[in-house]
Amino acid sequence: MAIGLKMRFPRGTQEQYIAVHDHIDIENRPPHGLIFHVSGPIDGGWEVIDVWHSRNDFDVFAQTRLMPAIAELGADRAFPESPDIKEFSVHNYTVPTI
Repeated sequence: MAIGLKMRFPRGTQEQYIAVHDHIDIENRPPHGLIFHVSGPIDGGWEVIDVWHSRNDFDVFAQTRLMPAIAELGADRAFPESPDIKEFSVHNYTVPTI
């Protein structure tokens, strides 16, 4: 079953998100299991909402690509704090073809 993840990065900025996002390069090297990704500013930080085929797919991505990228970039270029993650079950998703 697909899962959704809502990740809030306290005091996160667009610049930090871009640094991590560009380093990971999901457009050219999409992670296994990622269905949907969106992000944007919120009061007091930055938020990412993802839909994954499974929590395991996200966990593998986080351990093998996300956390190493954040560590390599450092706290001044990447998000300085761990996100508050809320997981939810996904009942349905649609990926329209154009």
